[in-house]
Amino acid sequence: MNSFFSADMLMTYSGATLAVTLVTQFLKGIRWVDRLPTRVVSYFIALSIIIVSAFVRGGVRWHEIVLALVNAVVVALAANGAFDAVKKGK
Repeated sequence: MNSFFSADMLMTYSGATLAVTLVTQFLKGIRWVDRLPTRVVSYFIALSIIIVSAFVRGGVRWHEIVLALVNAVVVALAANGAFDAVKKGK
């Protein structure tokens, strides 16, 4: 493995979920981020990761943006659920 994340990995469900979980937790300590609901923050992070990854892989068409809006919901909810499950386990 030559890198931690690649555009191909971020375009998978598990790769995007892991990236959203990590970035969301990293940003939680920032004052203006703490004022927003975590679900909203993780949604916009997921949307950004999906669109940027698609752009890096070869461009973004309008139908991919529409799909990204829906896929970002799935990824954000999965990332929040995974973190909640780990938190409850402690």
